[in-house]
Amino acid sequence: MERTLSIIKPEAVARGLIGDIVSRFEHAGLKVVAARLTRLDKQRAEAFYEVHRERPFFNSLTDYMSTGPIFVSVLEGDGAIARNREIMGATDPAKAEAGTIRKDWGTNVEANAVHGSDASETAAAEIAFFFNADEIQSSGS
Repeated sequence: MERTLSIIKPEAVARGLIGDIVSRFEHAGLKVVAARLTRLDKQRAEAFYEVHRERPFFNSLTDYMSTGPIFVSVLEGDGAIARNREIMGATDPAKAEAGTIRKDWGTNVEANAVHGSDASETAAAEIAFFFNADEIQSSGS
């Protein structure tokens, strides 16, 4: 069983899309094994996206991610990282395939509804950023 971090971004939370998005993951065979609604301040957003600090979008991304509540969860399942990324679609909603979360609910590259880990090492670090080990349940699958 593999685990990945999923974030439903501020705009998608404000639009009431948590249930719709989580439903997509669950229907694809991924189990939610930890979840919480939280809010990142600018400093915490900068810490989470530290890997992008030198990129031109860093400030606007961290500003955006601190505008409102986010829904963070740990998804578990066979090939969870790749499956999650497939369900999310391309980062740019305009380039995402029909039926993906970002195509259906993303509005631009930053406000693209969701974030997901891109590799097992990244997933482990991102999960640990938001959750302690005792907050994560096994799906029992």
